[in-house]
Amino acid sequence: MPRPTITRRQAREVDRRAIEEFGMSGLVLMENAGRGMTDVICRRLPGDGSAAKIVVCCGKGNNAGDGFVIARHLDLRGHDVRVALWADPDELAGDAAANYRILAKTGVPIEVFGSRHDRERLAAELAGAAWIVDALLGTGARGEPREPIDAVIEQINAAGVPIMAVDLPSGLDCDTGRAARHTIRAEVTCTFLAVKAGFTAPDAAQYTGEVEVLDIGAPRKLLDEVLRRA
Repeated sequence: MPRPTITRRQAREVDRRAIEEFGMSGLVLMENAGRGMTDVICRRLPGDGSAAKIVVCCGKGNNAGDGFVIARHLDLRGHDVRVALWADPDELAGDAAANYRILAKTGVPIEVFGSRHDRERLAAELAGAAWIVDALLGTGARGEPREPIDAVIEQINAAGVPIMAVDLPSGLDCDTGRAARHTIRAEVTCTFLAVKAGFTAPDAAQYTGEVEVLDIGAPRKLLDEVLRRA
């Protein structure tokens, strides 16, 4: 039996109703997502218990908030984690801003690139990394990534380091599976609620890699209702 798929509109509807009708906190949903992705990446690290260097690359939307949670939990587990941020911290809003403020107090290194692509600085951040986390663009993104994210994606892809994508690879359209010219090529994509509709496109797998669907705590009844209305 094929797995159900979900569109960007349906995913937003689940989030909205979970918060407005079921009384769930967006921070709780984000915490569940980030902790679940931390579990996935830790399962893929060498089993000798040694600390690994992991670079979490963040934009300015809710995917960045997920990235901040991942960084915090990786730090809790003793890994050498650092965050690269392509936004001014003042641009962050809502739950992403809240998780940035928490992370900023933990001592985890945060390298703020703002609106610039600094190839040398990014190369220094990525040197020796065991994994890169792609938390640059979310399901709302359409079309070609703008500067500097387009160049950042190209440099990350060329780094020769396995990539875990948060919800979907940056540059891949959530609904159509159409890849932009600059699209992350992930080894694993941790997606939320259900497989995104675009992942079933013939060429999408070369960008998503292995797909793991994570439960973020939204009630099953709610998800079933939204999927039935497709």
